[in-house]
Amino acid sequence: MGFFEKLKQGMNKTKNSFDEKINNVFKSFRKVDEDFLEELEEILIMSDIGMDTSIKIINNLREKIKKEKIQDEDDVKQVLREEMQKILDITDIRLHLNTKPSVILVVGVNGVGKTTSIGKIANRLAKDGKKVVVAAADTFRAAAVEQLEIWANRSGSDIVKREEGVDPASVVYDAIRITREKEADVLIVDTAGRLHNKKYLMDELNKIQKVINKEMPEADKEVLLVIDGTTGQNAISQVKAFKEEADITGLVITKLDGTAKGGVAIGIVAENQIPIKFIGVGEQIDDMEIFNSEDFVKAII
Repeated sequence: MGFFEKLKQGMNKTKNSFDEKINNVFKSFRKVDEDFLEELEEILIMSDIGMDTSIKIINNLREKIKKEKIQDEDDVKQVLREEMQKILDITDIRLHLNTKPSVILVVGVNGVGKTTSIGKIANRLAKDGKKVVVAAADTFRAAAVEQLEIWANRSGSDIVKREEGVDPASVVYDAIRITREKEADVLIVDTAGRLHNKKYLMDELNKIQKVINKEMPEADKEVLLVIDGTTGQNAISQVKAFKEEADITGLVITKLDGTAKGGVAIGIVAENQIPIKFIGVGEQIDDMEIFNSEDFVKAII
């Protein structure tokens, strides 16, 4: 099965929710008028796209409908897709890993699928012919290190780990040295995710970033924030919290196969101007793909 088919299946709950509501609006209104657009706006808001983003999409839709005299249902849906895609494409969605070695720092709260995402990303990079080292810098949870080791083995990556409770920045320092020794292409760093202890967590994150910047000043760096797609609007507040402390270059949205709230991805990008770089729709090691905005909007509408 190709990834678009997986994406379509994975986004089924979101798609069914969108389509059912949109089709009901078309049944309720004889023409595409102001009442129709207000109803459509409400659907977008209720689909976790967010109020400001939904208003912006409908305003743009209204202008196009007037200008091009659109009344046909398929044409309205097509313009809606285009407006959503425009939002998702506002920023550079490419993954920048051109130096050898490059670094991916992975952040996010516990429970969002961070460790699993690292395994899947490592697997993708390995399939592209890259040699990967993974640093287990979430040293406060033995389970996190064990889980990361399983995923590293499955993806054919080397793992650098230390005993529980050691300074995470020292693990990263060792991992950088080993990455060089093994002449690896990419170092992926896992980090702790206890947002309820925010000050301590963010201090830790800053220390890790300082070590990377000092030891690898010339390396391409991606800082990926993993977000659980099932959490809806709560995901937006997580992005804001991490954005204050780290220069987030991209998002990884997980668990979209378990929610009807997939529209939140559009709201997150619109409000934070941070691109989605990976999207996960399943439990298998190859159920993660580089984000494609056109496929995404086709999969939900």
